[in-house]
Amino acid sequence: DDDEYVFEGLRAGALGYLLKDVGMQELTDAIHTVMAGGVLIEPSVARKVVAEFARMTPQTPAVDSDLIDALSEREIEILKLLAEGMTNREIAGRLYLAEGTVKNYVTNILSKIGARDRTQAALRARELQLL
Repeated sequence: DDDEYVFEGLRAGALGYLLKDVGMQELTDAIHTVMAGGVLIEPSVARKVVAEFARMTPQTPAVDSDLIDALSEREIEILKLLAEGMTNREIAGRLYLAEGTVKNYVTNILSKIGARDRTQAALRARELQLL
């Protein structure tokens, strides 16, 4: 099966894969690309590689229970609202807290989960399956 040859080649360290009907100029350009440290895979082949990778990748990553345990119930509640796109003011209004209190919670949450900003925190909430 041709697909198996592709995957074997890539597993062996191939940095490029072109179909046999490629033109001379395209082949030359591909060789230069790979020699310069690039990777070049025919788009139709790349789709198969991506599909195979997606098939092999677990759909639900393991939840880091230690990370969740490090958060209080209130922090989890605020993280969920933050991940929904709410501002500190909106979260404060929803939870009947002062906006400064929410800001302090958000700062602590970011520190505990190792996030640089609210966007990373929202992504981490998704990884932790809190959404």
